[in-house]
Amino acid sequence: MIRASLKPKRCRQCKVTFQPARTMQAVCSPVCAAAWAKKVAEQKDARAKREERKSLRAALEKAKTRGAHLRELQTAFNAWIRQRDAGLPCISCGRSASWQGQWDAGHYRSVGSNPASRFDPLNVNKQCGPCNVHLSGNLIAYRVGLVKKIGLAEVERLEGPHLPLKLTLAEILEMKVFYRAEVRRLKREAA
Repeated sequence: MIRASLKPKRCRQCKVTFQPARTMQAVCSPVCAAAWAKKVAEQKDARAKREERKSLRAALEKAKTRGAHLRELQTAFNAWIRQRDAGLPCISCGRSASWQGQWDAGHYRSVGSNPASRFDPLNVNKQCGPCNVHLSGNLIAYRVGLVKKIGLAEVERLEGPHLPLKLTLAEILEMKVFYRAEVRRLKREAA
C-alpha cells in the first residue's frame, strides 16, 4: 500500500515550511515541539487564571450588599457632579475653578437630613473642600449661590418636604452604569 505524500505545512512555532511525517504534525522538529507545547500550556494557564478572576469578580459582585451598591452609586454620582461642574467656581464661596485643592460634590440638603434628595442633580453642586468639610457645607452662602444658579422656586422645592426615596437594587445598578458612562462621556468631551 502506497501512502499519498502529505502537503507541506508551516511550522506553528518557527513559521518555516516543512514536509510533515504524520497528518497531525504541527511543528517541524522536536525543539519546536517542546517550545510549542510550552507556549500552549502557558496560554491554557493564562485562560484558566482569567476565568478564575472572572468567576471571583462575579462572586464578589453577587455578595455585595445593597449598602455597598449605594456607596458605589454615591461615588459615581459625585464624580459626575464634579465633572459636570468642572469649569464652575465653588457654589458657596466662589473659589475659582483653577484652585488646586480638593473639590467635593457638596449637598445643599444633606443626605442625613433629606435622603430623598441624595441623588437630585440640583441639590448637589461642586464645592471646595474647605467649604464642604470645614464649614459644614457653608449653607448660607451655598443657598445664595444656588438661587443664582437654579432660581428661588427650585431652591424652595429642594427645601420642601419630599417623599422617601426607595431605590430597588436594579435601579441602583442602572444608575451606577448611567453615571459612570456620563463621567466617561464628559471626560472625552473635555479632552
